[in-house]
Amino acid sequence: MNIFTDIPIIFDASNVAFILLCSSLVMLMTPGLAFFYGGLVSRKSIVTIMLQCFISMSWTAILWFAVGYSLSFAPSSNGIIGDPFYYAFLNNVSPQTLYAGNQAGVPLLVHFVYQMMFAIITPALITGAFAHRVNFSAYMIFLTLWTLLVYCPFVHMIWSQDGVFAKWGVADFAGGIVVHATAGLAALASAIYVGKRMVGKREDHNIPFVALGAGLLWFGWYGFNAGSEFQINTITVSAFVTTDISAAFAAIVWLLLDKMRGGTIKLSSFLTGAVAGLATITPAAGYVSIGSSALIGIIGSIVCYYSVLLVRRYIDDALDVFAVHGMGGITGSILVGVFASLVWSQSGSVKPIDSGVMQVVKQSCAVLAAAGWSFVATLIILKLADMITPVKINKDIVGDDLDQKLLGESAYD
Repeated sequence: MNIFTDIPIIFDASNVAFILLCSSLVMLMTPGLAFFYGGLVSRKSIVTIMLQCFISMSWTAILWFAVGYSLSFAPSSNGIIGDPFYYAFLNNVSPQTLYAGNQAGVPLLVHFVYQMMFAIITPALITGAFAHRVNFSAYMIFLTLWTLLVYCPFVHMIWSQDGVFAKWGVADFAGGIVVHATAGLAALASAIYVGKRMVGKREDHNIPFVALGAGLLWFGWYGFNAGSEFQINTITVSAFVTTDISAAFAAIVWLLLDKMRGGTIKLSSFLTGAVAGLATITPAAGYVSIGSSALIGIIGSIVCYYSVLLVRRYIDDALDVFAVHGMGGITGSILVGVFASLVWSQSGSVKPIDSGVMQVVKQSCAVLAAAGWSFVATLIILKLADMITPVKINKDIVGDDLDQKLLGESAYD
């Protein structure tokens, strides 16, 4: 069934303005991610990883306009992927076309641009896993295929009215499964495929950059979560508040865990904990109470913290993408079934969700599907890219100024 109409209406100006503002906030998260990752890598490869983040703002937008939006939100009969031609290059769309996914009274173009910002940042998250190790040309092939073959199908399955998981009752308020679980498992698969770095331990070369990036991510996350209600109502407000409370608790818990292990209080640890809390609350933000969001932040911080320690023993996920984003998204998605409340979700545009064993089962099945699909597809995509151009950088330049050798420019003299 087509969820979009082209009927004479008066658009709701407040909702239109709100979602455009939220779109801008989510857009700002990608430069924020670039600074966050850039501060965590070596000073000799900061330009490379920042370019990998920024390029998604252009190339993924082109893919989204050409076919990605249609694959994600066009009508389908299979519940897995939308008709690739229905909205290709915004075919069948006029300035008056209404987004009819809820009663928000906003144009389809507003929905298009808001969802485009999600599509941009999701593959950018993966780049932190293979820092120092991937050629730019191979990354562009990966970015293209992963967006179309992994991200778009899961957007359709979970966020489209035709989607198989949406019809089954799986809940993902703002992307715990669609964004963080898929990106996290892709990060894990990528780190396994490219192998360990040959540049020694991670060098957090610019902590102020990390703080700037984390601040922009935290700020933009309000648009990421609250904007996912797609209109202004009580759920919009609660999603905003739950986002902040979860991040606040997670950041403090991360510091305490570091201290208990005999470490010191570090700004980078605090910021990583906050990001873990933000990732964990994302799928639940509009479904749970404020008190539950505090518990979700605490649980998410603990799970992600020990996931970091475990993964670092065996796999070189350079910036802990799987442990923080992947495990955060997975944990939060399952906790939707534990903490969701009709009291907090019944007055919004999304289907009200209540906790229960069956909801936990549904959430877990969707998580497993996303994890398996993303992990296997990522390995296949990287193998295909390797057949066209080498994925891994030449080992002879490892340890040199990668930015200068690969891109011809450097961040520092």
